[in-house]
Amino acid sequence: MPQRTSMIKPGRARVEMPAGTQAIQRASLLVRLIASRGRSGLRLAELVEHSGFTRPTVRRMLKCLVVEGMVMQEEASHRYFLGPLIFELGLAAAPQFNLRDICHPSVQRIADRTGDTVFLSVRSGYDSVCIDRAEGSFPIKALTLDVGTRRPLGVGAGGMALLMPLPEAAVADIVERNAPRFAAYKGLTAPALLRLLKRSRESGYALNDHHMTDGAISMGMPIVNPFADPFASISVGAIASRMSAERRPEVAAALRTEVRQLARLLSDTATP
Repeated sequence: MPQRTSMIKPGRARVEMPAGTQAIQRASLLVRLIASRGRSGLRLAELVEHSGFTRPTVRRMLKCLVVEGMVMQEEASHRYFLGPLIFELGLAAAPQFNLRDICHPSVQRIADRTGDTVFLSVRSGYDSVCIDRAEGSFPIKALTLDVGTRRPLGVGAGGMALLMPLPEAAVADIVERNAPRFAAYKGLTAPALLRLLKRSRESGYALNDHHMTDGAISMGMPIVNPFADPFASISVGAIASRMSAERRPEVAAALRTEVRQLARLLSDTATP
């Protein structure tokens, strides 16, 4: 019988992994790190720093990923980006995941009601990934996320919203794992993120007013399953002048109405 190794997923029990899968796990981590930086990409030195792997190991794995089309390197900047195969695989997998289709009417209603830009994000391991976006009627947009953008959990209003319902042990695990990546977001630190989480839980919504896009503020709330586990979030982004303290209750009400409705709808959908 093959030997097995163990790994821990955030908020989950220990998962046994078959022996001999280390290379796959390492390659997957590199792809996720590259995805987390979206259009900015990552240099070899940054991938070495964030992965904890040796430079020769990262270089060797990147060479293989480039050959397979999963990663591409820009010649001028030497930065690595997601390759065409990732896009093709995403298209092939899309029909199996209809969460975006189910949630889009709610995303659009919030955009229509607030006039601002609305984002739907899902949890993916230690990250959040934007899977949908709708723009409101206000002429000045806060397009802080592109569809497909990946960020460490806790970063941004959508990522913070996904942390809000989690137990403390799961939060501690996620924050410890993601801490080396926080500094890329305007100097965010783990203690600062935990203070923001405390504020979010007290107010009932995630508020990002410091650590992302200058001149923009975003608010978010989680969508939870019947066991109160967060699997997605909806956030609203706007220029700072439109997210005054006086207006935030109005935006929060729009979010709350839709996330509660979606929680019920998705619970009914999952019931045989």
